[in-house]
Amino acid sequence: MSIPIALTIAGSDSSGGAGIQADLKTFAALGVYGASVITALTAQNTIGVSAVCDTQPAFITAQIDAVFSDLDIKAVKIGMVSRPQTISAVVDGLKRWKPAHVVVDPVMVATSGDRLLAPAAIDLLRDELLPCASIATPNLPEAAALADEPIATDRASIERQALKILQLGPAAVLIKGGHGSGAESIDYLVSAEGMKAFAAPRVATKNTHGTGCSLSSAIAAGLARGFQLDEAVDRAKRYVSAAIAAADSLNVGRGNGPIHHFYALDGND
Repeated sequence: MSIPIALTIAGSDSSGGAGIQADLKTFAALGVYGASVITALTAQNTIGVSAVCDTQPAFITAQIDAVFSDLDIKAVKIGMVSRPQTISAVVDGLKRWKPAHVVVDPVMVATSGDRLLAPAAIDLLRDELLPCASIATPNLPEAAALADEPIATDRASIERQALKILQLGPAAVLIKGGHGSGAESIDYLVSAEGMKAFAAPRVATKNTHGTGCSLSSAIAAGLARGFQLDEAVDRAKRYVSAAIAAADSLNVGRGNGPIHHFYALDGND
């Protein structure tokens, strides 16, 4: 039996905690072979992003076609796509190869607060990329930006924003609660079937670098392995929650350190 394959289309994080690096670690931890299409290089560490070098659209296209023409891609995760030209190249590739599952993480702002998506690209993300998505995974600030509303502070406003994002075309929306408050971090999955909550205890740690990237890639890994969306989200939530809980054991960097993708190898489950 061959290993399921997932593809990440995202930016590279030179510190290894987020982006392509986090996605590939997540795929490996969850039993999925990972391929990658790099949309941008970033010079960053646990403190912040100091420079971004975007990949030329023609080379993004070349990477997409090289991977899909040879590998049996079961699911795609899309992260940092910072320019309109990048989004267009990715959308054209998705339409050309028609993968069964597409997880779109609308990366707009890094954990450190650095903006990673150019304002001119937001409309194209809404109009062209989100309609390609099996599921979109915005955090609370990103969901507010996509819905053109203030940041949601209760379940009712989260559901309203999710429904507005659904109207943009994705089959489902998972609004992540990591930026919220309270004893639990609650993610809300909204689709045509209704709304479902996924809760986990909120962990008191500054080491959450790459959390959003890892959650979306964990969902893609689950879909690549053949799980239904609800189960893929549930498994991804539990995996990332455990990786956050183990993050302080790594002691990487002086700022917001990474989560522990391979916590299970340390016996922490």
